[in-house]
Amino acid sequence: MNDVYSQKYTLENEAFAIQYMNYRGYFKMPRDHLHSYYEIFYLLEGERVYFINDTVYTAQKGDLVIVNPYDLHHTSSSDVPGFERMLINFTPEFALPLFAGSPPKLLPFAQGSKLLRLPLKEQTAAEGLIRQMYSECAEAHPGYETCVKAALAQLLVRIHREFLRESRSPAPTEYTHPMHEKISEIAAYLTRHYAEELTLEGVAAQFFISPSYLSRVFKKITGYHFREYLLQIRVKEAQRRLRETRDKTISIAEQTGFRHISHFNTTFKKIVGLPPLQYRKQQQELHQKRLP
Repeated sequence: MNDVYSQKYTLENEAFAIQYMNYRGYFKMPRDHLHSYYEIFYLLEGERVYFINDTVYTAQKGDLVIVNPYDLHHTSSSDVPGFERMLINFTPEFALPLFAGSPPKLLPFAQGSKLLRLPLKEQTAAEGLIRQMYSECAEAHPGYETCVKAALAQLLVRIHREFLRESRSPAPTEYTHPMHEKISEIAAYLTRHYAEELTLEGVAAQFFISPSYLSRVFKKITGYHFREYLLQIRVKEAQRRLRETRDKTISIAEQTGFRHISHFNTTFKKIVGLPPLQYRKQQQELHQKRLP
């Protein structure tokens, strides 16, 4: 039997949220997902397997996992049952005003979505700021919103400094299980070749794995069946092109591996919740609102 305690607080109509969870047992997200806000995950105790875009990480006590908007990610249990964590979500609109004037390049997270293994001193500082945000929300004394924003600003600066430190002496990704590395390689391959005709059998043969084993392990780690994940990558790239280019929808469909515009429209709406043209219009309106 699993035992869970969870408490969540939000600010400004959920533009900011912080959640504590203490879970005893094995737990995984029911589905891989992406979203339009930033995410910071801090592990207080235990282990978690984190899959982000095309890399598998094993988060341990004191690790930070940071996720930029629109990046696919999924968490599941390692061989260690139970975990205790803090999760922070915030929108660009909530965070960017914290650095009015001439802000350093803090957002989006400079080196992309990834796991940060902090030095002990930085772990203590980061955990202190996260606990401060949580306690301010829980106690809700006058001015607590300002205190939360100040602590978040400090945390983002510390993450930025850690990026700078890592860029001077980058460490290779450590894998706790051989298949974590293999799934990372396969996911990276799909990300590079999403526009091509890809099948589970063809990719399995290329990586010398049986299709049935690849299907089972891929689903366990990423949260998706092989074909579902490939469609997610294609739609994610289509979203980027709709946001950042003026290319026609039929051209974007072809560029992202869809052979029929009807299949593209149906798949896009199923995953995103909006048809492609409506999504583009929504994103243009959001961009206009963010302009000074």
